[in-house]
Amino acid sequence: MNIKMDFEHQQSAHCENGVVSNLLRYYGIELSEPMVFGIGAGLFFSHMPFLKIDGIPVTSFRPLPGVIFSRISKRLDIQFEKKRYRRSPQQSMKDLDRNLEKEIPTGMLVGVYHLSYFPAPYRFHFNAHNIVVYGSQNGNYMISDPIMETYATLTHKELMRVRYARGVFAPKGHMYWVKRTPEKMDLHGAISKGIKQTCSNMLTIPVPLFGVKGIRYMSNKVRKYPDKLGPKKAALFTGQIVRAQEEIGTGGAGFRFMYAAFLQEVAAILDNPRFLELSKEMTDIGDSWREFAVIAGRIVKNRNKADENYDRAADLLLKIADMEESFYKKLQKSVG
Repeated sequence: MNIKMDFEHQQSAHCENGVVSNLLRYYGIELSEPMVFGIGAGLFFSHMPFLKIDGIPVTSFRPLPGVIFSRISKRLDIQFEKKRYRRSPQQSMKDLDRNLEKEIPTGMLVGVYHLSYFPAPYRFHFNAHNIVVYGSQNGNYMISDPIMETYATLTHKELMRVRYARGVFAPKGHMYWVKRTPEKMDLHGAISKGIKQTCSNMLTIPVPLFGVKGIRYMSNKVRKYPDKLGPKKAALFTGQIVRAQEEIGTGGAGFRFMYAAFLQEVAAILDNPRFLELSKEMTDIGDSWREFAVIAGRIVKNRNKADENYDRAADLLLKIADMEESFYKKLQKSVG
């Protein structure tokens, strides 16, 4: 089977936003990555010490995989078809081939660790990475991976392996594609709903592990790490927070910068300069997250200056929490 669609690949900062944006563009719907992120209420925070990977608590700066995608489809009335093949790997590949024969670019979840086109330092056990398969030539599948600069390819065996990667969030052959697009979209309404949900998620979830409360909760944990865990384990736990922020997806600072870009677009679409002011404020918050990552990174590597310690890192997290709380309250008022 030799099929190659005229599929435009655009590099993005985050895989789920990028795949949605690239798939919609194929069907004539132009939505930037920041707009997908904002409408899908992709800005979030959680710190869950009871949920561990390799014995280290999970920190996340985004909702669960697939949530942004689901919210976009509902808010813009775009119908996606989804399929998961728990025990039918061969059938999952046959159905993919059938889609390609119909010239339907197909998104899917895969594991990162065995992606052969990924540079070795970037391969780790993460099973919720999104890619698009848009063709097949000479036994190789043609891949648009939104975090890569150019197109890529995988053999049948390689694609099967990453589609059925094992571990936490195992993809189990999950794939999805656009089934129907609307004649008209209520972009203004979708923007408003996305902003309101972001503010609600960051301000009103009562459990202190999420949103602004979660940032304060993590600050308290970080402050106690050296006494409670000892230097080696404290560095390991803190290093994982920095990794979640700076390496997995776009993380804390990167997502804040992306949300600032979303608000810039909103200011133009709604002709409301108030959102430009809020965009600048969110950029400042992103800068503070990056400052935390620098300080925490130095502590982990034992290269910290005299005044850079766990207390200072924890204090900076409290400052960030205050900045974010103030920001979301103002943003909430801006959409009524």
